[in-house]
Amino acid sequence: MSLFGDGTRCVHAGEPEAGAGEPFMPGPVFAAPYHLGGADRVGEADFYGRAGNPGWRALEHALGELDRGHCVLFPSGMAAIGTLLRTLLHEGDTLVLPADGYYATREFVHTELSELNLRVRRLPTAGELSAEDFAGARVVLLETPSNPGLDVCDIATVAEYAHRAGAVVAVDNTTATPLGQRPLELGADVVVASDTKAVCGHSDLLLGHVSTADRETAERLNRARGLSGAVPGPFETWLAHRSLATLDLRLERQAANAAALAAALVEHPAVSGVRWPGLPSDPAHETAARQMRRWGGVLRFELPDAASVERMLERSRLVSGATSFGGVHSTADRRAQWGDPVPEGFVRFSAGCEDTEDLVADVLGALD
Repeated sequence: MSLFGDGTRCVHAGEPEAGAGEPFMPGPVFAAPYHLGGADRVGEADFYGRAGNPGWRALEHALGELDRGHCVLFPSGMAAIGTLLRTLLHEGDTLVLPADGYYATREFVHTELSELNLRVRRLPTAGELSAEDFAGARVVLLETPSNPGLDVCDIATVAEYAHRAGAVVAVDNTTATPLGQRPLELGADVVVASDTKAVCGHSDLLLGHVSTADRETAERLNRARGLSGAVPGPFETWLAHRSLATLDLRLERQAANAAALAAALVEHPAVSGVRWPGLPSDPAHETAARQMRRWGGVLRFELPDAASVERMLERSRLVSGATSFGGVHSTADRRAQWGDPVPEGFVRFSAGCEDTEDLVADVLGALD
């Protein structure tokens, strides 16, 4: 389906061959054991629910097609990141992490992977980088645009430095989505994402995935998933595949809303620090424009203090306080409450799919 556009591929990716009397997309398969076909397993047929499910394979095919790699599903984004790092890292390895990325990733490395005695090197997403920054690294994990700062790094340049040092490059692509950015085509070895956000898109599912251009790495991750039991539920997988069909449409409205909000907030006297890579004036715009295929629906800004954020949410009729993003409802998250090193009035805003005029008027009215 590589000749088709994003919307067409979202609708049709991972669907079965059409057959008379068959549904467009089969329902979820609920099975712990499957019939073996005899006393012993026959061929490569499914045999146990922790090892395989046809719903997983359908969604993996769909997401892998969008990422241009081999996809392995997980029950959450953190399960995907955790399994990836445990699979790639060994005791004493050097891991390069974004200093300004998702806080739970840093916490996982420093607590759950402490027994590996890793050498952890933290680099800012938008910092000036050189080959020396990646010397001796085993794994380099990027996050671009970063969460919550929305800074952008040059994936191709980082991949060149990291590969020269012999490191594997993994990119957390949650904020950009598979339609907004294809890290594997820019030189990355692995893509990881929390599909809880835009891919599922309705704030009602937890899911994650890893895609890689290397089939052997995908097989290792698949094996680790089965042995650890970090498997997604069949119903959640089916719902996510159903939601994927509207990803292109949702992203288009969310990006339009983010663009309009960012432009309005830049001019507002009570607001500072507006960042959205799609703004021509944004410090990340030039780099983002080179490597991103479309803009997303997440922006950030600052209000004077925590009380100002609370007042904005109290007055708004359309925006809810919530700590995820990428859903059809617009949400605002005051990130300092979770321990991010940001000002008390720092807001990560996820533009939803409301009418643009309604959303902008609502937010400006809540601020005024």
